[in-house]
Amino acid sequence: MIEKKISEYLENAHEIFLPGVSLDVVILGYSENAIRVLLLKLKEYNLWALPGGFIAKNEDVDAATHKIVKERTGLEKLYFNQFHLFGKTGRNASFLQESSHAAKLSADARNWLNQRFVTVGYFALVRIDQVVPQPDILSEACDWLPVDQLPATILDHHEIVNTAIGHVRRQLNYFPVGLNLLPERFTISELQRLYECILNQKMDRGNFQRKILKLDILVRLEKLKTGGAHKAPYLYRFDRDKYQHKIQHGIGFI
Repeated sequence: MIEKKISEYLENAHEIFLPGVSLDVVILGYSENAIRVLLLKLKEYNLWALPGGFIAKNEDVDAATHKIVKERTGLEKLYFNQFHLFGKTGRNASFLQESSHAAKLSADARNWLNQRFVTVGYFALVRIDQVVPQPDILSEACDWLPVDQLPATILDHHEIVNTAIGHVRRQLNYFPVGLNLLPERFTISELQRLYECILNQKMDRGNFQRKILKLDILVRLEKLKTGGAHKAPYLYRFDRDKYQHKIQHGIGFI
């Protein structure tokens, strides 16, 4: 049944989707002190791939991206943004052209696969504990992998992941992060560790705390119930209204 669906998907792609354009989404999460990316393990190859796909002829690009992320994560409400267009010559759907299904396709379908593709890169920020990873019809697994330990991937997906991480790092100077990556309640130390993982560098504790509290986007809650009361750190949550205001107007943090 799955094999039939794959063949039908490839055979009808040239009739349904825009020619020469694809989508790749870098879905980022945070757990165990590491930034992780959601990747798909392809069925016929020892290769991994970013969640992605094509854009229907009657579909908005953002809508196509939202559908891809929702299908892979199960999340309806999420933060995603376009960050780069990848268009080097020679990048195309070569792994599909070489698959066992390609030989069964019509000439029109093969020609569609053989064309040059540029891909629109999006990144999404999600909480890993809220995600149930789902493989697509071309994949046998879907899993979170550390961005600094990427396996072999198809096409230029290594470059796409690295470009997305670089983009997020640069954006830290203008926009807050954490609402889409951390649990609802967290300590300042946990928020600092997230920033350190994204930047791949240590930050001064006192300086970080002064800067993050000055943004006025955190609500202080009760103390963490560990250790002595005088030593236990406070828990915080984000003020969502103020957080969204900072995203819209920028912060100048780093």
